[in-house]
Amino acid sequence: MVNILAVGDVVGQNGLEYLTRNLYSLQREYDAAFTVVNAENAQGRGLFSTDADAVFDAGADVITLGNHAYSKREICDYLDETANIIRPANYAAAAPGVGECTVERAFGSVRVICLIGRKDLDYSPDNPFVTASRLLADGTSTITLVDFHAEATSEKKALAWYLDGKVSAFWGTHTHVQTSDARVLPGGTGYVTDLGMTGPADSVIGMDVRQSVNMFLGLPKDSYRAAAGICVIEGAVFSVDELSGKCASVRIFRR
Repeated sequence: MVNILAVGDVVGQNGLEYLTRNLYSLQREYDAAFTVVNAENAQGRGLFSTDADAVFDAGADVITLGNHAYSKREICDYLDETANIIRPANYAAAAPGVGECTVERAFGSVRVICLIGRKDLDYSPDNPFVTASRLLADGTSTITLVDFHAEATSEKKALAWYLDGKVSAFWGTHTHVQTSDARVLPGGTGYVTDLGMTGPADSVIGMDVRQSVNMFLGLPKDSYRAAAGICVIEGAVFSVDELSGKCASVRIFRR
């Protein structure tokens, strides 16, 4: 049995610094053999190559992205040059970067796929259900992990049930609010609707509270600004049989 550590969206420089200080101890605590971190909000919106390097240096095996993958245009060349940072696979094929990667470890190969939802997101990606089927029909790996960056809980749950038994673990990102529905589906796929986030605790999904309140009051919008203060790190641990690829248990954490 191997433990897969999945860490929720890293938000702002405070969140990034908190991750780099605490990821190693978290990996030791859960005896994690493999770690995936969603880091698309390291700059509030998007990330720089230096941010990605910091996440890898902290111990991440794979970085996943989402709707802010290209918010910092400087990252595009880095995505083309670095195999273990992946953007949604259902973006256009010509978009910078790739949507999946396979990493070889002593216990076997781990395939990580990133997808983005279509419900309530202002993007026009390919159908994530169709994209997932196409990817899983081409290539094999004993352990397959899916990060589904989506707004709607219904879309996340529907895709998880669609892929049950075909992937080892499936988790949602993007909403930055950890859900309490971690479970193993009947076919052996570990699931949680959203991992949560790694960022400022006193915030609105990582952003400055006053700025967010003003926006909902209808006041003029300002550029996104990450909150300050004490941070949390949230995510889940999936225990997976390295021979069958089936998930045995899922535990969420918040530190």
